[in-house]
Amino acid sequence: MSQITQLASRLFTANGFSPVKTLPTDKRVRGFLNQHLLFDTTAALLVWEHKFFPQYWIPRADFTAAAVFDKDQPVSGIESSTYSLTTKEGQEKKSVPALVVPESFDHELKGLVKVEFKSIDAWYEELAEVLFHPKDPFHRVDLLPSGRQVKVEVEGAVVADTAGEGGVVSLWETNFPGRWYLPGTAIRWQYLRKSDTKTGCPYKGQASYYDAVVDGKEVKDVVWYYENPTQESAGIKGLYCFYPDKVRTWVDGKEIERVGMPKPRIEGIRAAREKPVGEEVKKSGCGC
Repeated sequence: MSQITQLASRLFTANGFSPVKTLPTDKRVRGFLNQHLLFDTTAALLVWEHKFFPQYWIPRADFTAAAVFDKDQPVSGIESSTYSLTTKEGQEKKSVPALVVPESFDHELKGLVKVEFKSIDAWYEELAEVLFHPKDPFHRVDLLPSGRQVKVEVEGAVVADTAGEGGVVSLWETNFPGRWYLPGTAIRWQYLRKSDTKTGCPYKGQASYYDAVVDGKEVKDVVWYYENPTQESAGIKGLYCFYPDKVRTWVDGKEIERVGMPKPRIEGIRAAREKPVGEEVKKSGCGC
């Protein structure tokens, strides 16, 4: 059963489905499928289907003439079904699942359409592409220059120390512990090897990783960095952050706590759009 069908089954039953919260937005939100404009609206609704981050629900009336809705699977509870959504034209003619809430249904989501974020080609807010998932307007990222000394050990070896270097940026993100981004001059690069891992965060961008190798022992994905961070996180470009649960870190001589933050794995921005929502919910954030 697809994510859309599961959601429809919850919505169109006696017990129903109630979002954690909703928030209307005046942003211009557009989606593309098969290289065609699928919808264009200034009346999207941000819907928290779970507590971690929102998704966009789009008014049915704001889908373009290029959009084609074909009934897919009946949904129990009322006279309704999920839909297979495609476009009239396009080289690939890919179809994606969609949930259409009829106007006749007495619910706060009536008249809206849910399309899985990662199933279509691209989403835009105004002229900015939305990466990984819509941003939570109640979620904040602050970057602050810091004069504190940061030292990092892996398997007993000092792999980074900012003593005499400076250049530290502390990053403070809602619901996450502080992160310490260090200049490359503070790192002992002989211990690091490039990793193939990529992760994504809508607030910071796509992260790349290094593994650490100390006395022949490899510790995977021990440090991350952003080659092209988002505009709001531009201050961490060219800096490196060690994964706190895989290393020992001291800030001004005080060791910081390991907090057990999970880290989802993706393989780039396009691949991230195909990652199951259920897995994202379990991960509950990028952690980087």
